Amino acid sequence: MYADSFFGVIFSFGLVCAILFIVICIPLWLILHYSRSKRAHRILAREDREELQRLEDHAEELSERVDTLEKILDHSAPRWRRTQTERE
Repeated sequence: MYADSFFGVIFSFGLVCAILFIVICIPLWLILHYSRSKRAHRILAREDREELQRLEDHAEELSERVDTLEKILDHSAPRWRRTQTERE
């Protein structure tokens, strides 16, 4: 008789703990986890945008350099465009 009530109390206590864990801990953990991952995603997105802007600026600088080199070649070797076209 004592054993039945002892195990009944232990089982009830374990069941209450499990229910409290499911109702309180798991939702709290999920909320904190996804809010943190969303924040990390925003930070990465900002870093990606900054990197993209840096690469765009660099590409524009390189384009200006190519234009300058083409002008120099047009002046010093006017036929360079024809020889390039013939090779292709």
